[in-house]
Amino acid sequence: MNWDDMGNIYATLKGSENLPSIAVGSHVDSVIRGGNYDGILGVLTALEAAETLVSEGIKTRHPVTVLVWTNEEGSRFRPAMMSSGVITGKFDRESMLAVKDDDGITFEEALNNSGYKGDTSNRFSSENYRALLELHIEQGPVLEAENKDIGLVLGVLGMVNYEIITRGQANHAGTTPMPVRKDALHAMTEIIRHLHHELDKLDPDLVYTTGEFGGSPNIHTVIPDYVRITLDARHKDPRVIEQVVNVVENLPTEILRCKVSFREQWSRHTVEFNPDLINIMEESIKKLGYPYKKMYSGAGHDAQYIADVVPSTMVFVPSKEGFSHCEEEYTPLEQCWKGANVILHTLLALDKK
Repeated sequence: MNWDDMGNIYATLKGSENLPSIAVGSHVDSVIRGGNYDGILGVLTALEAAETLVSEGIKTRHPVTVLVWTNEEGSRFRPAMMSSGVITGKFDRESMLAVKDDDGITFEEALNNSGYKGDTSNRFSSENYRALLELHIEQGPVLEAENKDIGLVLGVLGMVNYEIITRGQANHAGTTPMPVRKDALHAMTEIIRHLHHELDKLDPDLVYTTGEFGGSPNIHTVIPDYVRITLDARHKDPRVIEQVVNVVENLPTEILRCKVSFREQWSRHTVEFNPDLINIMEESIKKLGYPYKKMYSGAGHDAQYIADVVPSTMVFVPSKEGFSHCEEEYTPLEQCWKGANVILHTLLALDKK
């Protein structure tokens, strides 16, 4: 077992031939008050697959690597998928090492203190790896609602994220007449209402969220003079994302006597997973006889970055009532087992290619 310079963990079973490794794994970090399945189930599945190969005496041509990604969630150190992003060239390594948590500790300091900082030569690379397989909980209600045991993941949705700000004038809540107020919170409610009205006209598969919000001075006797929100929108079709951008870019510059501003914080294109690998996984699912659904992931995963380096794909298992990023996360053991079977059979089929 070894580690790379970003703390990613690798444990490899040797193959019978001098071939690149097939990687299976996920992450173990979680969001605050997260559950017991997001990420860790994929790592346990990889370990189970490796244990099965050993206990059953199954020899593979390719080496098989159980892989654990560091800082996928970005809960303590932003951004998400930091370590896989660095080794695939999405992020600058030195900038990521300098990122601080809420207590002022840098990622580099935390990594050094963890004892899991390894060498750059151990990094995942296109030369040393044949493919990546990742099992993950769906993090949504679709598979359970449609009575499907397996989600065959075709890719990860494109997205755009905007910061939107309204600026008004702080003033006394009891003495300022309503017609002359510059209430930034009132203005923002109109912005949100407008966004919902316009975005709901677009494709029904579009999902969007005003997730972050804050304001000042945040005192019950003072009219708010500043409110900030974020808008997160996701869809597989870049044309729909362009329509979202158009809606935001055409927001009024002033509403209810308050100034309105916005800026794009980040965006990503839809990531399509490797079609040949998807076909191999689909054949494995069919042979196992599990009901399945082809789908895209609305959430980000390390596999989406690795897909630019080697063939990658994912399998989803249902999330009870769609719960994720919360303590109520749950996937029945039988469906975890079925997902593990899909990973193992896909791995074995790929090993024969």
